[in-house]
Amino acid sequence: MKLHRISAAALACVFLLSACQQGDQAEEKEEDEVAPVPVETSKPIRGDILAVYSGTAPIEAFAEADVIAKVDGEIREVLAEEGDLVEMSEILARLDGDRLRLELNESRARLNKMQRDFERNKELREKGLLSEGDFEKIRYDLEALEAAFNLASLELDYTQIRAPIQGVISERYIKLGNTVRVGEPMFRVTGFDPLVAYMHIPEREFSRISAGQPVAIDIDALAGENFIATVTRVSPIVDPGTGTFKITIEIHDETLRIKPGMFGRMSIVYDKHEDVLQIPRSAVMEDMGLETVFVVEDGKAVKRVVQTGYGEKGMIEIVDGLGDTDDVITVGQVGLKPDAKVSVINAPPASGDESEGEGEGEDVAEDED
Repeated sequence: MKLHRISAAALACVFLLSACQQGDQAEEKEEDEVAPVPVETSKPIRGDILAVYSGTAPIEAFAEADVIAKVDGEIREVLAEEGDLVEMSEILARLDGDRLRLELNESRARLNKMQRDFERNKELREKGLLSEGDFEKIRYDLEALEAAFNLASLELDYTQIRAPIQGVISERYIKLGNTVRVGEPMFRVTGFDPLVAYMHIPEREFSRISAGQPVAIDIDALAGENFIATVTRVSPIVDPGTGTFKITIEIHDETLRIKPGMFGRMSIVYDKHEDVLQIPRSAVMEDMGLETVFVVEDGKAVKRVVQTGYGEKGMIEIVDGLGDTDDVITVGQVGLKPDAKVSVINAPPASGDESEGEGEGEDVAEDED
């Protein structure tokens, strides 16, 4: 009876041990059957990278002026239309100047007579036949007539409406035959060269931004075109209310394609690192305050802590933590666990496959010959 009980206990132990072994084998088999995570990788590249501060700002005209009437008159000619490029002092319109021309001729005649009288009285004074007081009165009358003549000449010239600055006619307020009064606006001229943009920069960037730095400008309305401008002025004062300082960007566009009122994305280049290691910015993740990336080693994802530098156009500089030959996971790293098995889906074909493909290409070429 006792022997029977021992045999039963031993048999139970055997069954229990067998079940444990089968469970361990099942777990190992399950681990072996876990599908690797598909990822894409790329090796770091080397090249120059720029330190850039980016922001947006509306583009404005540096100079703009309303052309106003300086004399009353009827508009006889309109010589400029909206959109016309005009030079400074170019005639834009003409007013009726008949009355002012007659007044000028009358003023000239009076002045000529007074000049002759002045010369005769000058001789009389020299001979002692005219007192000094009377001669000074004649001199005063002559100067008054000269001033009146100059004023009449100026008013006649004002009938020719001239552009006060170089630019483009952005608005025309008048029509042929209108009568304008002194001070009435007739045109608006907008200067297109230069154009300016004003940006307000956070004070932490104050030491990095300076006059003379280049600025790359992208404009949605002119997609695909690149424009280069320059920082011309940096305010020496930080606004305590906003914590920003103002800079002026000057834009020279000889094509006149950039228009005042357009919105631009400004990228100010303030430093440059040459021949540095770079990877896509999207490959870098944050983990407990540290910047990390995944690299592929022996078919597994290995997490690396990296130190980054400047970033530009989707790329970021790697100061420490990676080498030129590392395979950095650029797609599929989100949610990836360290040491997880991975399958690189953008891996290049094996060298044997490449050779075979090249051989087939050569054979085809030979057949075509």
